[in-house]
Amino acid sequence: MARDYAALPVWEGLKTESEKFAGAEYTITIEGIMRDGKALQVGTSHFLGQNFAKAFGISFQDRNSKNSFVWTTSWGLSTRFIGAIIMTHGDNQGLIMPPRLAPIQTVIVPIYKGETRAAIVSAAGGLRDELHAAGVRVYLDDRDQYSPGYKFNEWELKGVPFRVELGPRDLEQGQVVLKSRLGERETVALSALTTGMQERLAAFHQALYARALDYRDRHVWAVDDYQTFKARIEEGFAEAFHCGDPVCEQGIKDETKATIRCIPFSGTEAEGGCVRCGRKSAHGKRLLFAKAY
Repeated sequence: MARDYAALPVWEGLKTESEKFAGAEYTITIEGIMRDGKALQVGTSHFLGQNFAKAFGISFQDRNSKNSFVWTTSWGLSTRFIGAIIMTHGDNQGLIMPPRLAPIQTVIVPIYKGETRAAIVSAAGGLRDELHAAGVRVYLDDRDQYSPGYKFNEWELKGVPFRVELGPRDLEQGQVVLKSRLGERETVALSALTTGMQERLAAFHQALYARALDYRDRHVWAVDDYQTFKARIEEGFAEAFHCGDPVCEQGIKDETKATIRCIPFSGTEAEGGCVRCGRKSAHGKRLLFAKAY
């Protein structure tokens, strides 16, 4: 969901005993990095075992006709996921919506004055219908009370992936101006816009993901000493060995405000000394540390 729909590169892994959901057997998390270098717990799932079932007396009759406590899970994917989209992709102009989640993928802004309005709006309406038939979520902004410039700013603020501009000269020449929310601007033949729109939306998603992944990769460092750890944690993520002692883990949190974001499922198996106390690593791989929201 994060990668294929929201264009969010995330790490997947287990929370430590100190960071897992209280009462759960274990917690699985996906962790993202925001544009200020801080971590965000984008989504979680908790295996609760039978702990809550026993506490609240939740039982069922099993296949042997005996009462048994249920096994439960808890899943969290809600407003934090929305926040991750905003903070990972947004810029000073506003939102940038991943096209597979965007309620409006393309907005058409007709540009006209006086007597040219009818012809321009009619042509824009035809283009809207063609795009809609091709499976594009499209909106025609033909409001008279706002200038084209006002509309451009509004739709950039809302993060619509593509804006189509159609004016009298464009109509005469059988073309439109296509502006991407990522900054690219091109002139496209009216007859070719619809057929190529799905490919452009797919390319937009890939570019958005690649940009976010590049930022993530440039803001994560493998560290082996505590002073370097403290410096790196101010800029992004640190990958480091840890002894597994909750007291040491709390010490890192108290001294740096950084927490273990996850024990990643990926990563090369390795042994090393704890970044803070030097004792042998308890996990056989580097863990991800960061300051977080």
